[in-house]
Amino acid sequence: MECLSSGKKLITNDDKALVIYELRHEFNVKELVNIAGIPRSTYYYHVKKWNKSDKYADVKTEMQRVFNDELKCRAGYRTMNREIRKMTPINHKTVQSLMKELGLHCMVRRKKYRSYKGAEGKIAPNVLKREFNAMVPNEKWVTDVTEFHLFGQKIYLSPIMDLYNREIISYTIFRRPTLSMVTEMLEKALEKLPEQHNLILHSDQGWQ
Repeated sequence: MECLSSGKKLITNDDKALVIYELRHEFNVKELVNIAGIPRSTYYYHVKKWNKSDKYADVKTEMQRVFNDELKCRAGYRTMNREIRKMTPINHKTVQSLMKELGLHCMVRRKKYRSYKGAEGKIAPNVLKREFNAMVPNEKWVTDVTEFHLFGQKIYLSPIMDLYNREIISYTIFRRPTLSMVTEMLEKALEKLPEQHNLILHSDQGWQ
């Protein structure tokens, strides 16, 4: 998470926490804070600060921590109620309501964000042909430009993932879907590519 604009201004921990907060329904918070390079305690501090006017702010923060760190996103409200009641007395219906408000539910399947398609241009041939697995590293990379809303603003995420082990090779985050967002991501990824390779790079046809 190196930049949130077309400029080179570094973002703050508060900015990173905002991005993590928006993505918390789709990805594990533990993984997101590792990518962002901030401690989990810093993330939860900012969440608590944003919700300080909410009488359940502390409970919500603790629920998010327990759900992501201890329950590994694999529990319903009954399990959450049992864990939270170890720390504070609370009605099970309140726990159920707060979990619904926070979007805390078992992550069996993940919904994909709506991708930004950009202006239509020449469509490249689909070399990958939906074979989204690889036998060796750097055989198949996939990339996409994703748009999501963060506290009333649009943010664009552009990552490259290796289909061999689902490793994120590089990524950029911008406030606008500019060409430099994609080229910068590609440049960082290609720096990690060995000289001898037979790489296939697959995109969603939004950027080629």
